[in-house]
Amino acid sequence: MSLAQKLGRPATHADLEALPPGLKGEILDGELFVQPRPRARHANIELLIGSDVGGPYQRGRGGPGGWWILVEPGIELPGAPEVAPDLAGWRRESLPALPADEPIRVVPEWVCEILSPASRGYDQLKKRPFYARAGVRWLWYVDPEAHTLTASRLVAGQWLEVGVFGDEEKVRVEPFDVAELDLAEWWQAGA
Repeated sequence: MSLAQKLGRPATHADLEALPPGLKGEILDGELFVQPRPRARHANIELLIGSDVGGPYQRGRGGPGGWWILVEPGIELPGAPEVAPDLAGWRRESLPALPADEPIRVVPEWVCEILSPASRGYDQLKKRPFYARAGVRWLWYVDPEAHTLTASRLVAGQWLEVGVFGDEEKVRVEPFDVAELDLAEWWQAGA
């Protein structure tokens, strides 16, 4: 299933605003991509990942702090007037404060996408190369159906896979390797 909408022209914010309720849109390289808003299981896994990473890295609980970890933030980057990964993180050195009433215009250092049958191709074929071009340093793909976390690091403009983790593993994954993640909790959230 293609999420791309054929407009015959570059997509704009007006196209996003015209979407009916229940749909989420992103614009990458002038193309509008539309998908249903995440459902409860997807949102629950987002919350767990955000809590597992945000506790030690945003709030400093048992970890270093110094990050902003956000769920579906509105980000505006060159070639993408609107992109909203499932989760994104910025070191506070690169984003000292969150903007109040405008999109974030700083490239996130970390992005996490939760794969679903409807968005898998879009996340891997469109967003992955976009994130590399934009300069995102770490990319995680969480697949609730396969019970896997695939982590990659950007090296010389290419994604280097640093590990595939799954099932009931307890893991430490860069850039958040200070905190141990219990992956079994994520899969139970999607059950």
